[in-house]
Amino acid sequence: MTSFMGRILRVDLSAGTAESVAIPQEIYEAVLAGKGLEAWYLYNNIPAGADPLGPDNILAFAAGALCGTGAFLTGRWTVACKSPLTGGWGDANCGGLFAPAIKQCGYDAIFLSGVAEKPVYLFSDGRTTELRDASAYWGLDATEAEKALHRDLDGVCRKKPCVAVIGPAGEKLSLIAGICNEGGRIAARSGVGAVMGSKRLKAVVLAGTRSMPCADPEKVKALSKELGRKLLKMTLPTGLGVFIGAGGRMMGHLPSMPLDGSLTSYMFREWGTQSNTSLAIPSGDGPIKNWGGTPRDVRLMDAVYNPEHINKIETAKYHCYSCPLGCGGRLNIRGRKYVSFDETHKPEYETIEAFGPLLMNWSLDSIYQLNELLNRAGMDTISVGNTVAWAIECYENGILTREQTDGLELKWGDTEAILALVGKMIAREGFGDALADGVKRASERFGGKEYAMHVGGQEPGMHDARNDPQLGVHFVAEPAPGKHTVGMSIEYGAMSLCDICSWAPPATVHAKKRDLEDTEEMALISKANACYTMLVDGAGGCYYGQMMGVHMWKLIEYLNAAEGWELDGDAYMEIGERIQTLRQLFNVKQGYDPAAVRLPDRMLGVPPLPSGPLKGVTLRNREQVSSHWRAFGWDDKTGVPLPETVRRLGIDKLTEV
Repeated sequence: MTSFMGRILRVDLSAGTAESVAIPQEIYEAVLAGKGLEAWYLYNNIPAGADPLGPDNILAFAAGALCGTGAFLTGRWTVACKSPLTGGWGDANCGGLFAPAIKQCGYDAIFLSGVAEKPVYLFSDGRTTELRDASAYWGLDATEAEKALHRDLDGVCRKKPCVAVIGPAGEKLSLIAGICNEGGRIAARSGVGAVMGSKRLKAVVLAGTRSMPCADPEKVKALSKELGRKLLKMTLPTGLGVFIGAGGRMMGHLPSMPLDGSLTSYMFREWGTQSNTSLAIPSGDGPIKNWGGTPRDVRLMDAVYNPEHINKIETAKYHCYSCPLGCGGRLNIRGRKYVSFDETHKPEYETIEAFGPLLMNWSLDSIYQLNELLNRAGMDTISVGNTVAWAIECYENGILTREQTDGLELKWGDTEAILALVGKMIAREGFGDALADGVKRASERFGGKEYAMHVGGQEPGMHDARNDPQLGVHFVAEPAPGKHTVGMSIEYGAMSLCDICSWAPPATVHAKKRDLEDTEEMALISKANACYTMLVDGAGGCYYGQMMGVHMWKLIEYLNAAEGWELDGDAYMEIGERIQTLRQLFNVKQGYDPAAVRLPDRMLGVPPLPSGPLKGVTLRNREQVSSHWRAFGWDDKTGVPLPETVRRLGIDKLTEV
């Protein structure tokens, strides 16, 4: 026995058919489940040159290998497809309860091709699978559509169903649309919501009750108890959040150094990802004023966005499936300035940074409103924030006129104008229609490409590579470019990967300027980061568990217990390498040119910033990316995996079903 269900659900929306397909065990042994299973299937089944918004594209939903085993921090689900935003591999990740719902229907993944004639939703309870009319839900925002589906199905199904749904952004084919569950929690990146909308698929509704297998549940339980005891010991004085800003200012001047990854567990349990905001603003980690500013421009803004302010209006914490941390929360925002809702999810760090320092906006209340608006619309806050920043800078420099912006006078920190413009983007109304497909396409239409912060077509996550050059490597070399969750120096320093992987260099205390060097050591660090992240995504693990480090969140031990295997860390890192290489091969097959992906000059530090923690920093990104490719066994000039690498990883033998 292993933890895999051993089957996938394959749906043809054009034909209105669905079939259960068995997956050979050797596929799971090669790529696990989650993102790995998606990479294998999409590489083999999406034809070269497929239109991302056409019937040949496949939309995949997958649970990770460890989901349902009792392993802590393994409740993530991944959605993948050919991205309409980049033209290559696209994926997004989300928590909640949807991942186990996939397995409780008897599947490890669901793959949907074709285009329905009219709006539909997929329903499955493990016994019945059918496409149902969704016309009554089409046009509703993601939260209201989910409520309506629950109202119509709760009590009819054997259990309360789990729902993944698009909002108006996906229906209107915004290329920066995502897919929501749990009242607006969103798998936001890569334009996955636009693909779902193009298929006229409003929702996937799952209500299965099957048990989820595990080879050694007692061993898994023991590992989770051990982790739980460690988490309970992590306590710090109440109210410590008021000092986070001071810590951020200090971090901007400290060398790179290994961290105790367990500290992250306290931070996320206490405040959620918002704990990073007050660290990021003064340290140089968080981008400011469309990536062109310094902490001097937003001096003391870290106090405005201190997580203690958010905790004061938190009414309840919530947890993802199998999560002991509970980094999420609901906020009472009734009656606050700019706000038209009674409550919202606690905004993530990325959202606060994208609508705060990036836009020079000092209003936390407006971010509550923007967070809820975009969650309901099903639109990526990272992409929206970057696009609005571009529009403000273009207006400031005379590239955009007031007539073009529908009369909006776009200025840094103008909260009302920001709210109005985001509303237009959600509705695809007037000037907002031109921005709803992201900053790359907007700059191609209006000009101002020098102010368009995107990497290969996708807006970057809210961390500055001039502060962490490893991040810059992954922004460019990641098959889904612009992603901030694949690797960073600070992450590597917390994980202790050298203790599970024979070729991973040890994390050391060193001057930050060493991270700018193009060396074999830096290349092996970036490779190790990527391989381990792919392993985590194949397992369905959480990024915050990953940050705790291998001695606290014991992923290798969890996998061996759940699958009945006896693999060492090197073997598992090879699985991660295989997943990453499959995703790159997908890009090559689709005509995506890895060598054409570049960081914008501003993000490279060309010209360098004149002040602040990043003063004078210019990245050697192109050289470091080439070395990263070489470490993977890919051509160091083109990024194409070499034939001998494909054979070494056995990818040539992983044929389609």
